[in-house]
Amino acid sequence: MESYPARLHHETPGWVKPGSLFHVRIRLEKDAPFQFTDEAVAGTLLSAARMYHEPKKWHVHLFLIMPDHVHAMLSFQADTAMSEVVRNWKRGTTRMHGVKWQENYFDHRLRTDEEAAKTWIYIRRNPVVKGLCEAEDDWRWWWSGTQGDGGALCR
Repeated sequence: MESYPARLHHETPGWVKPGSLFHVRIRLEKDAPFQFTDEAVAGTLLSAARMYHEPKKWHVHLFLIMPDHVHAMLSFQADTAMSEVVRNWKRGTTRMHGVKWQENYFDHRLRTDEEAAKTWIYIRRNPVVKGLCEAEDDWRWWWSGTQGDGGALCR
């Protein structure tokens, strides 16, 4: 019987064009002492996402915080591996803000504009579907580097 690898390796194949868009989901550790939507935690996570966006470590198309995970639509520079950028961001938020992340993360390359648009809608509707708010615009814990200032950081 073949065993599963202990870790997933998020190596982007060489044929994937630099700047390709990815849907990334990162989960909070199950025994974490808080939820991401605690006022102070959510604000610092959005700020941390922006701190990686501004020097172009990643490009945030959409970053949305749920109580136990974050969704992001991100693209990365050609000279830096996605796994390295995400790992460093997780380490930084752990050290600076005490966030306990689950090991690893989910990623999916968005291959078409239509797939990207559907993923954007899925992510923005996630708080509504989970019963956390009435409408997408009621959810304050999101930010987009491509659509002005987005959610909570401009309110």
